[in-house]
Amino acid sequence: MNSIIHIGTRGSQLALWQTNWVKERLQKQFPEFRFDSAIIKTTGDKILNVPLSNIGDKGLFTKELDNALIRGDVDFAVHSLKDLPTEIPSGLMIGAITQRWDVRDALVANNGATLDTLPEHAAIATGSLRRKAQLLAYRPDFRIVDIRGNLNTRFKKFDESDWDAMILAVAGIERLGWHQRISEKIATDIMLPAVGQGSFAVICREGDERILSLLQAVNDEPAALAATAERAMLKTLEGGCQIPIGALAEIKDSELQLRGCVCQLDGKVVVRERKSIQLNGRNDRAAADQLGSDLAALLLQNGAGEILSLISAEMRA
Repeated sequence: MNSIIHIGTRGSQLALWQTNWVKERLQKQFPEFRFDSAIIKTTGDKILNVPLSNIGDKGLFTKELDNALIRGDVDFAVHSLKDLPTEIPSGLMIGAITQRWDVRDALVANNGATLDTLPEHAAIATGSLRRKAQLLAYRPDFRIVDIRGNLNTRFKKFDESDWDAMILAVAGIERLGWHQRISEKIATDIMLPAVGQGSFAVICREGDERILSLLQAVNDEPAALAATAERAMLKTLEGGCQIPIGALAEIKDSELQLRGCVCQLDGKVVVRERKSIQLNGRNDRAAADQLGSDLAALLLQNGAGEILSLISAEMRA
């Protein structure tokens, strides 16, 4: 039996932090194996001068890692869950979903400003249509500028710019120890996070029982239930990074609560809905999946369908 386990990862500082988090826990739990990381560059890492919404590929940060898995070059791969398409390539599966860190988005602003104290027509950088639409829904006067790149690159661009602020995920900033750069953690009532934000996913080959058994050591079932509900909602809405969709599932007193929103790109129309179910410890994954589908149906019924059709037409134009 091969005692070396090969882990696929992107090469950014944040991606390596995530991979090392998984690696360290598995190494401690299974000292008989050696866990080695293999850095693989993805399309999303290579194309940095085009907005994500214009590239139109849902596997921007995963495809090359998926291919390495299918070829057998690596045994599993670690991804930010929010980068993971709802359709996993044939032959692959989610082997684990980790615990969830802070799900909120962070405002990084000069002079410690908040969304409410930023000047009129403040320039805010983000590469996310979800963030852009919810920002404009909250304050239509904001001027949104596009930004791409890993966290290090974005901070460098921001510090060299005349922008007033930028939006990033709290979890990513805090994982790299840059807590002091956060001027506001934006309430989820103002900005719902991306599907899966705050967790990362470990992808492996279907039927690889050896790897699947190892990965149970880093799986967090409450986070997995939340992700199941959020991803089912996203899949039913058929939205990728090009569509402004936010979602958040939380477990409170044995109840799985799911909130979702679909926004017009200019933030002028936002459809928000919520649903919940009781968890009983039996078939909870299936129930979470159904909850996500049901909330998506409610959103569509209440106007999200028209928004998504309009956005799709704009993207094709």
